[in-house]
Amino acid sequence: MPETLSPIERAKHAAAWRASAYVESGMRVGLGTGSTAAWMVRRLGERVAEEGLQIVGVPTSSRTADLARQVGLTVASLDEAKWLDLTIDGADEFDGALNLVKGGGGALLQEKIVATASDRMIVIADAAKEVSALGSFPLPVEIVPFGWQTTKALVVETLVNMDVLGREATLRMNDDVPYVTDEGNYIVDLNLLRIGNARQLSLVLNQIPGVVENGLFIDVCDMVVIGHGDGAVTLRDPSGIAAHSAALPQNESGNIFADGD
Repeated sequence: MPETLSPIERAKHAAAWRASAYVESGMRVGLGTGSTAAWMVRRLGERVAEEGLQIVGVPTSSRTADLARQVGLTVASLDEAKWLDLTIDGADEFDGALNLVKGGGGALLQEKIVATASDRMIVIADAAKEVSALGSFPLPVEIVPFGWQTTKALVVETLVNMDVLGREATLRMNDDVPYVTDEGNYIVDLNLLRIGNARQLSLVLNQIPGVVENGLFIDVCDMVVIGHGDGAVTLRDPSGIAAHSAALPQNESGNIFADGD
């Protein structure tokens, strides 16, 4: 690990490195999107080169697909892979029940499809992503461009009856034009502050015409690997049981983890 990494990047690197150890030869693996997932993809590329690891990666975005090919991973579509052994992805927030908010990177639709087509999902995140209640991070809602202003207004109207503290909705922009997802859709970010009933909110949002999907991942995650600024990791499962692993001394290759970790 480069010594110049900030504590937050060191935490992301630690989580990604630890989670990559769950990947075995012969697996079909969902590859997440975002800065933490990028560390994981790079580590899998290292394992392919160093260990001869043989996997098929199913990316959740065009950005991840490009990176995966650059580091030497075999890439396939979900239709080609059909079903996955494991997906490893990041999250913008997670709570004690391992419910997630995802989509800050704009790939929530493909991320949710890939995650639910997997036997297991592992989330990699730095410790700052853990919250007592979801909602601090804006909730992304992917909508079709046609009639987007009407869809946005319906979403805001629906929030009146939901257990949330805020109801501000903002169309995500890319400079002076709307941000467009890989699927050609727009994203509306909901500043809810606190989500009291994430399961109910997810179901209701997806009933609104024009809404494609939302960034609430409920009962999808099986484990969170939490990275810390000192390079240590904590493993968390839905029971709330945590196992802590201390960082190892930096080895000769410049990584702070031994190969067997």
